[in-house]
Amino acid sequence: MEPPHATTDPPTSRLAPSPTGDLHLGNVRTFLINWSLARNLDWRLVLRHEDLDVRRASVDKIDAIEDSLRWLGLDWDGPSIRQSDDLAPYHAAMKVLAGEGRVFRSQLSRRDVREAIEAPHAGGEIRFPPELRPEPGPEWAFEHPSDGHRYAMPAGEEIVRDQLLGEHVYRPSDEIGDPVVWTREGCPAYQLAVVVDDHEHRVSDVIRGEDLLSSAARQQRLGRALEFDLSPRWWHLPLVSDGEGRRLAKRDGDRGLQWYADRGVTPARIIGLIGYRSGLRDDRTPMTLQEFMRTIDVESLRSLVDRERAAPCRILDEDHDWLVS
Repeated sequence: MEPPHATTDPPTSRLAPSPTGDLHLGNVRTFLINWSLARNLDWRLVLRHEDLDVRRASVDKIDAIEDSLRWLGLDWDGPSIRQSDDLAPYHAAMKVLAGEGRVFRSQLSRRDVREAIEAPHAGGEIRFPPELRPEPGPEWAFEHPSDGHRYAMPAGEEIVRDQLLGEHVYRPSDEIGDPVVWTREGCPAYQLAVVVDDHEHRVSDVIRGEDLLSSAARQQRLGRALEFDLSPRWWHLPLVSDGEGRRLAKRDGDRGLQWYADRGVTPARIIGLIGYRSGLRDDRTPMTLQEFMRTIDVESLRSLVDRERAAPCRILDEDHDWLVS
C-alpha cells in the first residue's frame, strides 16, 4: 500500500547533492529542472548536502558545490543543511525501528553475503535474504551504533506512483532483501537518512534521477515503519549519458561545472546546451536561467520523458567542443 502524499504548506522540494565531487552535467540538468519547477510553482526549496559518506565527502566539496550552484544562478530558501551536523534524528529513528523489532545488527559485508548465498560476483546490488537474519535475541536492537544494522524488509508489493513515469510495482524483499540502514562507520545509510531528512524538512516533492525510482519503494516502506503518515510525491527524471550510452557519474571523472568555468565557459552556454539536449530548444545557443525556467512545467516534463524513452539525452564530444569554443 502506498501512503498518502505530503501536502505541506508551502509545498517543499530539495536539492540534495552528495559532496563527493564536482557537479557533472547530469546533476546540473536535474537541479535546473528541480529549481525551475519549484520557482514556477512557488514551492519552498531546501539545499541539503548528503555528506554522510565519511570517506568521500568533505567541507571543501560542499563549499565548491554551493559556489557552482550560485554561479549557475540557483538559490534556495534558508541556510543550507548538512546531514552530518545533527545525527540525533537518525538515532531516534533507529530506536523506533528497534522498538518494533524491525532492525538487526549485521556485520556482514557484501562479499560475506555473496559467499553465503553463493551468488556469482557481479556488479549491482546483492540481495540479503531473510535466511541470513540472526535468531531472535540481543542482535535485534540498536545498542551498538558503531556496528552495521539492517532493516527486516517485509514481503509483498509496494506501489510507487510517479508524477512523470506513472505507476510501478516493486517487491523490495524479493529484489534487495534487507537493506543496510546503519553503516559500520557509525552513520545512517542512504535509505534511512533520506526518509528521515525528507520528513524533518517537510519535503512534499522529490525530483531526482530515474536510477532512484526503485528506492522510492524502499523509502515508502521505511516511512511507514517509522510511522510517518505522509510520503513525498515522486518526480523521477531520465538520466543523462555520454555518446556511448554510459550514464554520467562523478566516480568516472566526467567533467564538472568547475572544469568548464575554469575554461571560461559561461552559465548561459551550460544552460543552453542542457536546454538543447533536453529538447527544450532547437539548437545550441546560450540560454539564460530565466529563459530555461519559462520552459519548465509539468506538461513539458512529461513530454521530455516521452521523448527520451525513444531518444535518451546524451552529451556528445561535439557538445563539449561547443561549450569551450
